[in-house]
Parts: sequence; structure tokens; C-alpha cells
Amino acid sequence: MATANDPEQLIAGENSSNEINIAQEPLLKGEHHAENYSIRSAILPFLFPAFGGLLYGYDIGATSSATISIESATLSGISWYDMSSVQTGLITSGSLYGALIGSAVAFQIADWLGRRRELIVSAVFYFFGALVTAFAPVYVIMVIGRLLYGVGIGLAMHAAPMYIAETAPSQIRGQLISLKEFFIVFGMLVGYTAGSLLIETVAGWRYMYGVSAPLAVIMGIGMWWLPSSPRWILLCAIQGKGELKGLREKAICCLCQLRGAAISDSASRQVDDILSELSQLSEEKEATIGEMLQGKCLKALTIGAGLILFQQITGQPSVLYYAAKIFQDAGFSAAADATRASIFLALLKLIMTAVAVVVVDKLGRRPLLLGGVSGIAASLFLLGSYYTYLGDIPAVAVTALLVYVGCYQLSFGPIGWLMISEIFPLRVRGRGLSITVLVNFGANALVTFAFSPLQDLLGAGNVFFIFGGIAVLSLLFIFFIIPETKGLTLEEIEAKYL
Repeated sequence: MATANDPEQLIAGENSSNEINIAQEPLLKGEHHAENYSIRSAILPFLFPAFGGLLYGYDIGATSSATISIESATLSGISWYDMSSVQTGLITSGSLYGALIGSAVAFQIADWLGRRRELIVSAVFYFFGALVTAFAPVYVIMVIGRLLYGVGIGLAMHAAPMYIAETAPSQIRGQLISLKEFFIVFGMLVGYTAGSLLIETVAGWRYMYGVSAPLAVIMGIGMWWLPSSPRWILLCAIQGKGELKGLREKAICCLCQLRGAAISDSASRQVDDILSELSQLSEEKEATIGEMLQGKCLKALTIGAGLILFQQITGQPSVLYYAAKIFQDAGFSAAADATRASIFLALLKLIMTAVAVVVVDKLGRRPLLLGGVSGIAASLFLLGSYYTYLGDIPAVAVTALLVYVGCYQLSFGPIGWLMISEIFPLRVRGRGLSITVLVNFGANALVTFAFSPLQDLLGAGNVFFIFGGIAVLSLLFIFFIIPETKGLTLEEIEAKYL
């Protein structure tokens, strides 16, 4: 679908002398053309990028059981099973460090590669990372495999939201990007389930990690088959990176492939509309690092990175990573088994993410964020109260945990990734998303590693009270800063809010 006449091959270093007359009509004048599409044609352009999220979620789930398997003298199948806590921590967090590397690399090469090719490269890293980890003969090789896999995560979590946002019809863009979060959670559930099935198998950890390899092959082949993002092609045209007339035709061709027969003769009009809007929005030049910190780029970065930062520093990594301990501390010994508790929470996350997917393009982004984060704040104060005052009422902790997980999946979970894929102007979208993904994984690592020392220093109750206070601050940030983007095209979002 994309290899025979790949639009990326048309992007040369010379400016075009050909000109296309495009009517310069103002944005947001009250006239909005509905984008024609068929549900069937929208599935595959979402599905294959979403595999990047599924592989990320699977790694989270599988690693929780894999570390238990690796450290078992009888079931690990290796001679180097007796590892220190630091060595085990490197296995657990190796993919996180790799994701940070991948995000940093994406900042430099994403706009040159394009969304589609970045996802193909991501699938390659996923594939080799899974194989190197699964067949690792010694500890060092295993850590290298985890880092490689993590680079795949960083690239996928950067490129997948962009590709989906730029190729999805505006009417269902919110649902499709939120579905990517659903795939992450589904991957976690599959990982937890695979871990529970293989935990008693000798060298089961090798199978747990090896399962990712064929999934990465499916992702890579799917992305090779899909066309490039029409908006990325048009950005290259506007910036003089190829022959304008040829790139316009290729953008029309790619849009027809993405939308199917339903788009009929309106493809050329939609492409010309996007070209016109890009011209008015001054997308002709590539953004410098300095420009990222001023004007509308800074505003978009404040919205995107700020939302992702609050997503993490409201305690999400800690609440999830310490969920089994919360069950145990609450006195529910039957639920204390980490694997069963994790599967249960993953099922809850899956259900609540599905609810968010259904309502996000009906209710909008802001109502879900405000309602969900209010529930997060209340649940964190409830958890703090349990560890401080209500230790004899174990149901309080479990209720607070379930409310936290449910509200997070209605708000920060899917909406955070949705907003960062929508809010950045096209010419800085690649760099803007790489910064926000870096913020995501960096804040995740910071909160994860800081929780235990803070718990020892201040006590669990006070730590959860602090998280609750941060959640209240995030509510103010959402109320005053985050715009409503429901139903708007990406170009209209830029014209209206930035």
C-alpha cells in the first residue's frame, strides 16, 4: 500500500518552482466541512500504530512475573539467578531507561523520518529487544535487550499518537487515540495473564519476553503497508522539502487509501484546505529549539507537558506499582497475591478506558479531565486518611484504590495522550511530542524511585496527602489552561487556541 510509490522518496532537498493556487480562506469562520470516511477504512491506520502501545503494556505486565521467574533457583533455568536488588531493578526499569533514550532520539530525527517510518523503526527495536532479552545467555546481554526494547517503546509512544491524530477523521479522533490507551491496558492484561500461566515453567521468563517478537513483526509489516501521514507530506511540501505538485498528489493518494471509497472526490479539497491552513499558520519553516520556548509553541508545550507531568506526579506509578501492598496492608490476604491483584486492576482499567473511549467525543476532553481528576484527588486523600487515621477500616483503602484506578482511566490515562497529539502545531509536533514523552517517562521514573524513600521519611499517609494536594493543583491547571478540542480539526485547534 505504501511501498510502490512511497511519498517519502519524493522529499528532496530542493524547493519546487511549481506553484499551486490555493484559496486563502480564514479558519474558524463558522463553516466546517465534515470529513467523509468509513469505519472499515479507519481501523487499520489505527490498529497497527496501536500495536506499539500494546507491546508497551505487555512489557509492564510480563515483567512483573518475569522478575519472579528469573530470581527462582529452581525455575529460572540460569546460573545467574541470585541477583542484587540493583540488578533486578535494572531488568525492571531497563525498558524505561531505553524509552528515555528513544524519546531523546525522536527529538532529533522524528520530522526527518516521518511518523510511518518511525513506527517501522520502533517495531524493529521491539523485535530485536524481545529476542535479545529472551535468548540472553548472561545478565549483561539481558539488560542490553531491555534497553533496546525500551527504545522501541520511546519511539512508538512518540509516533503512534501523531500518526493516529494526523490520519483519523476529526469526528472520531478522540475515540481512536483513546483506544490506543485501551491497547496499552489490554497489553498489560495480556502480560499479567501470560506471566501467571508461565510462572511455574522452567525458564518461563524467556517465553514471556519472547512473545513480543511476533507481535512486533505484525506491527512492522502493518506499518510498511500503510501510507504516510498526509499532513506530514504536506508539511514537507510547505517547507520546500520536495516537489510541491508531486507531494500534493501523493497526499491525496494517501488520504484516499486511509479513508477508503467514502472520501470520493473530496480528497483533493481536503488536501487543499490543509495546505491553505498550513500556509496561514506560518508552517513554512522548521522550528528551532529556541522557538519551542516562545509564542504558540511554548503555549502548546505548557499544555501538553504540563498535563503529562501532572498525570505522573499525582502518584499514578506509585499507586499502581504498590497496589498489591495496598491490598495486603488493608488486610485482604486473598488478594495479596501480586499477579491476581494486578490482573484484577488491569481488568478494571480496561473497562474504564472503554467507557472513556465511548464518551470522549460526545462529552469532550475537559469534562472527563475535571470529573476524573476530582475523583483522583478524593481517592488520594482517602488513602492518606486510611494510613493516618482509619487503619482499622481496610475497606477504605481498597475503595480508594479502585476509585483512583477508575478515575485515572477516565481522565489522565487516555485524555493525556489525546491532548498532546492534538495541541502541537504541525511543524513542531514531532519535537513537541518528544519533549512530552520525555517528561512522561522521566516523571514516571522519578515518582517510582522517590516513593519508597518518601514513605520511609514521611509515612505512607503523608505521601498520599501530598499526591492529593498535587491533584488539586492539577485541577486548577486543567480548569484554567486546558482547552476543549472536541470536534475540531488539528488546524482549527491551532488557529483557535494557540
